Amino acid sequence: MDTGSTPAGILRLAAYLGFTFLCIPVQAAFLALGLRRAATRFPVVYHRICLRMLGIEVRVTGAAPAAAPVLFISNHSSYLDIPVLASVLPASFVAKSEVGTWPLFGLLAKLQRTVFVDRQSRTDAGRQRDSMAGRLQDGDSLILFPEGTSSDGNRTLPFKTALFSVAGTRIGERPVTVQPVSVVCTHLDGMPMGFGLRSLYAWYGDMELPPHLWRVVRTGRLGVSVEFHEPVTVESFGSRKALADHCWRAVASGVARAVAGRPPAPVNDAAPPPAQPAPGPAAEPARAS
Repeated sequence: MDTGSTPAGILRLAAYLGFTFLCIPVQAAFLALGLRRAATRFPVVYHRICLRMLGIEVRVTGAAPAAAPVLFISNHSSYLDIPVLASVLPASFVAKSEVGTWPLFGLLAKLQRTVFVDRQSRTDAGRQRDSMAGRLQDGDSLILFPEGTSSDGNRTLPFKTALFSVAGTRIGERPVTVQPVSVVCTHLDGMPMGFGLRSLYAWYGDMELPPHLWRVVRTGRLGVSVEFHEPVTVESFGSRKALADHCWRAVASGVARAVAGRPPAPVNDAAPPPAQPAPGPAAEPARAS
């Protein structure tokens, strides 16, 4: 599918890479000097500028809690979810360990203080949970993609529940705040995007990264919806699995509404969309996130 201009793609990619290489030493200096607030806030500015360069507009409904730390729970359909969420949240990501080995993107992940986890290692589950809990107790917000892979952008895959155990982390006298978030690419050049075109944004299955990124920078302007749902804590649900089910229902409802072009629901409406399958084993090929 040829959807864009080669000269425009070259300009966008050159601007993105040039700006990124200028910003890398700035963020590295903030981290080296222990300037925590600057190291947390600078990526928000960086990602906002990068999205403008790439022609991606983010539309936000709802709001994140004013006070950190927060454990954000989001669906995942593309590597582009990372700059989209990072442009509106001063937070770090939880990602598969192999992301840290990727050229350039691995370095950017480390500079944003990503928590790397091995989802296949049961023996390291406790250590990984403790690492996430320590970051939350230090006041850092984290963004978790519990699907464990990326979808086609038209639906929400079942959530894996293991890392939801970190939701019991105590921040003072209460558990950490957990907030579900739905992210969907909804528009292309201002027009609603249909199911077939969502692969312009979504990166899943056996797609190769360089051709997909090249298509992104050559395409028109993409509009992405970010919907923040009502914050909760694990105390309201009694177990991590019940909390995970609630978060899945809230996120899946938001995704289904955005895909169908319907407006966001009231804050307390977290009912699941009728077309969604009940949580179960994911069938999508594994994709690093």
